[in-house]
Amino acid sequence: MQDASPVAVVRAWQDAASGQDTDRLIELSAPDVEIVGPRGSGRGHQLLRDWLGRAGLSLEALRVFARGDAVVVAQRGVWRSAETGEVTGEAALAASFRVEGGRVARFARYDSLDVALAEAGLTYADETSPD
Repeated sequence: MQDASPVAVVRAWQDAASGQDTDRLIELSAPDVEIVGPRGSGRGHQLLRDWLGRAGLSLEALRVFARGDAVVVAQRGVWRSAETGEVTGEAALAASFRVEGGRVARFARYDSLDVALAEAGLTYADETSPD
């Protein structure tokens, strides 16, 4: 996705994460992708694989904000048990992405859209279509 817009890369990345498509997620991520979440931060494809394997998370984009290589997505997250498929949690989330060279170089999850926008250097004026 070298020539794709940062928003298109993020949409594809989130589709891969929600679909538990590890190979596609890795393809869309920089080798030293930074992952920031409530348990701390780390880097690399192995951490991304581990996160996807245990998260059981599907994401629905509600609002998208973008400027340059920065993208923030307000979303609904649903966690499911790997064993039963039952919903184990739901929450309103926001994720901040930095896209470099057609790949996600940084993914950070926040509980607040305002915090995600501020961290990415975006504002509500940067909203674009979520489709």
